Amino acid sequence: MTSHIEYTDQGNGNPVILIHGFCEAKEMWKKFGEELSSHYRILCPDLPGFGETRWYEETISLERAAEMLKEWIEELGLEKPVVIGHSLGGYVVLALAELMGNKLGGIGLFHSTAFADDEEKIGVRNRTITFVKKHGVRKFVDSFVPPLFTEEHRETMQESIQEVVKIARTTTFEGLISFTIAMRDRKDRMDILRDFKGKKLMIAGVLDGAVKINASRKHQGYVDFYHELPEAGHMGMFEAENETLQIIRDFLEA
Repeated sequence: MTSHIEYTDQGNGNPVILIHGFCEAKEMWKKFGEELSSHYRILCPDLPGFGETRWYEETISLERAAEMLKEWIEELGLEKPVVIGHSLGGYVVLALAELMGNKLGGIGLFHSTAFADDEEKIGVRNRTITFVKKHGVRKFVDSFVPPLFTEEHRETMQESIQEVVKIARTTTFEGLISFTIAMRDRKDRMDILRDFKGKKLMIAGVLDGAVKINASRKHQGYVDFYHELPEAGHMGMFEAENETLQIIRDFLEA
């Protein structure tokens, strides 16, 4: 089954694609799109099963998602886009880099990793599938989203958290289940990150509970631009908005 990719498209200039994470949607990048589109063409797609892109199957692979994005990039005639992905979006970026190679101008991992899931994380994915099948999407995302922010930010950023929860609630059951399986079963792509010839970015949260900082630091030798956010968890686009915007600006200008 194919699925039409829904997306936002603003600004002019070299194309930059921002890919959202798990239980997110293109609206996650609203501020980034507004700020960056004065110098670049900013495109933010909804992955299948999230936001407005429909998906009605309980299986998808990162490779299939990357194929769909490749077709979409080619349909739009985008040349040498820079592609940056948050969390799950970063896994998709690496699958896309494996598929498109030097047809991409650069790649970025934003609170993401090139490593496959370890045994502990596989257990978490399996428990997620069991929980969602029993209790549904809404109950899962309402408990899933707040811990993505640091404990301190959970107190001070209630508005942002509620915004992300609202976006997360639009996730389809099929999208949630299929991408949980896809993340659980994905392969290690450190060689793809290492061998990619374009420019490479990594942004990591020192207090990230989803992608541990010690794992992020093992990517340092494989990227051109590596940045740690000392007070951020997994949601740097909210927790360190101005800092991450500037990091991405510098990366795009490099």
